[in-house]
Amino acid sequence: MSTSTPGSTGTTDRPTLASFWHNLPREGRLLLSVVVLEFFGTGLVLPFQVVYLNEVRGFALADVGLLLAVPPLIGFLIVGPGGALIDRIGARRVLLASLLLLVAGNALLAFASTMLLAGVALTLNGVAFGVSWPASQSFIAAVVPAALRQRYFGVNFTLLNLGIGIGGILGGVLVDVEQVSTFQAIYLGDAASYLPAIVLLLGPLRHVAGRPDHDTATTGPSVGYLVVLRRPAVASLMVLGFVSSFVGYSQLNAGMPAYARAVGEVSTQGLGLAFGANTLVIVVLQLFVLQRIEGLRRTRVIAVMAVIWSLAWLCLGATGLVAGTVAATVLVAACASVFALGETLLQPTIPALVNDLAPDHLRGRYNALSSASFQAAAVIAPPVSGFLIGHALGEVYIGLLVVGCLLCGALAVLRLEPQLDPVTNGVRPRPDRSGAAVD
Repeated sequence: MSTSTPGSTGTTDRPTLASFWHNLPREGRLLLSVVVLEFFGTGLVLPFQVVYLNEVRGFALADVGLLLAVPPLIGFLIVGPGGALIDRIGARRVLLASLLLLVAGNALLAFASTMLLAGVALTLNGVAFGVSWPASQSFIAAVVPAALRQRYFGVNFTLLNLGIGIGGILGGVLVDVEQVSTFQAIYLGDAASYLPAIVLLLGPLRHVAGRPDHDTATTGPSVGYLVVLRRPAVASLMVLGFVSSFVGYSQLNAGMPAYARAVGEVSTQGLGLAFGANTLVIVVLQLFVLQRIEGLRRTRVIAVMAVIWSLAWLCLGATGLVAGTVAATVLVAACASVFALGETLLQPTIPALVNDLAPDHLRGRYNALSSASFQAAAVIAPPVSGFLIGHALGEVYIGLLVVGCLLCGALAVLRLEPQLDPVTNGVRPRPDRSGAAVD
C-alpha cells in the first residue's frame, strides 16, 4: 500500500499520463484545455512580425528593430512591480488583466498603419508579457498540488509547442504580403485566442488564486525582493535561471539563426526546417521524458540538460566546416533537435523548483524574480552574439556557449543542490515496509 506525501504522487514509480490526468484537480484540467488554442494564436503571428511591420506596413528595418525591442524592455521593467501586485491582489486578477491587454494589443497591431500605433500596441503587449509569466506560474501553483507540478509544467510545455507549431504552419499558408487583410486576420486571430482563457478566469476559475492571505501572525511582515533573494537557494536559482537563459533560449532565438546564416551559410528554408524539427522533438518526447525524470533530483536533470545543450552548440559550430552545403543544413536541424531534448528536461524542473520554494504569500515575487532572470539574459544575449558573430569570432562564440552550458550544470549540482531539501529537489520519499514515507 502506498501513501500520498508532499514529495510523492501516491501512484506508481513511473506514473502514466492517465494517472496524472486522474490525479489533476478539475481546475488544472480546465487550464490545460485552452493551452493549445492560446498558443495557436502565438504561432500564427510569431514568424511574421518582421515581415508584417517591414514589408506590409512599410516601416524601415531599423525602426522595426526598435519596435520589436519595446515588448521585452517594457516586460523587464514591469516584472518587479507585477510580482508585488500578484502578492497583493492575487494571481487571477493580474493574469486576467494581462490577457485583456494582449487582446487589445494584438487587435490594435492588426490596424497599426503608423509607427505610433504600432508602438502603443507593442507597449501593451510588453506590459502583458511582463506580468503574464509570473501570474500564470503563480496561478498554476495555486491550482496544482506540489507533487504534480513538474509533470504539469511538462505537459503544458508540450501543448504550448503543439499550438505554436500548428499556428505557424497555418499562418504560413494564410499570409500574403500583397494583402494586408491576411495579416490583419492572423493578428485578430491571435487576439481571439486569449478569449477562452479569459472566459475560464471569469467563470469556472473565478474562485481560484484570489488575494493571498497576509495574516502577519502566520506569514510575517511584508518583504521586498532583497529579502526574498536572501532566502536559502533563491539567489542560486536565479543565477542558474540567468545562465540557462543566456546559453539557451536567448541564443536559439537570436544567435543560432545569425550564426547559421553568417557562418554556416544556411538558407532561410533550412532555418525553418530547424525550428520545425525543434517543435516536433518537444511534442514527441516531452511526455516520455517526464516519466523518466519523475522522482530524480531536479538539479541532476538540469545538469544533464546542460551537457545536451553543449552538444547542440557543437553541432552548430560544425556548420562552419561545411558551410553552404546540405550537411550544414542538417547540422543546424540537428542543433535545434538536440536543443529541444534539453528543453524537455529544463521546462518541467525550474518552474517546479521556483514554486516549491515559494510560500503562498510571496509566490508572485518568486516567479517575478525567475522571470526577470530569464528576461535579463534575453536583453543581454543578442548584442553579445551579434558582436562576436559580426566580428568573425564564431569559434569564440561557440566556445562561450559550451563553457556556459557546463557552468550551468556545475551551478545546479555544486551550488544549488546543497541548498535544497530532497523533496523540493524532486526526490520522492521511499515508503518503508509499513507503507510510511521515509527520506
